[in-house]
Amino acid sequence: MPDPKIRVLVAKPGLDGHDRGAKVIARALRDAGMEVIYTGLRQTPEMIVNAALQEDVQVIGLSILSGAHNVIVPRVMDLLRQNKMDDVLVLVGGIIPDQDIEGLKKAGVAAIFQPGTAMDDIVQFIRTHVQQPGVPAAG
Repeated sequence: MPDPKIRVLVAKPGLDGHDRGAKVIARALRDAGMEVIYTGLRQTPEMIVNAALQEDVQVIGLSILSGAHNVIVPRVMDLLRQNKMDDVLVLVGGIIPDQDIEGLKKAGVAAIFQPGTAMDDIVQFIRTHVQQPGVPAAG
């Protein structure tokens, strides 16, 4: 039986209207054999967490270019905790100033991918850090 596919939710929270990067990431993850659910633009933290819950995803990728990451990301993390979804890997991509990275990681974000990150690096990070059911975690 083949390994179950890693399920990834790619979301564009906030008022940011640019989703080309999110679509490129979604396509790259799909090409790498992952199952990708793309929520579309202008998602609230509540919409994102509800979709993650309904779709039973292992990874949430937030694409944020609007500068609202310090508001949106902690809210998403709080909602995940409230829904007992602490095992969901949360990744943030987009324009995140270096000085904000540590705060986002303290909030529970597994990784921040800034512009120019190679798609292979993101794929490898997910494969390395997602706990597959019945498979011991790598490393």
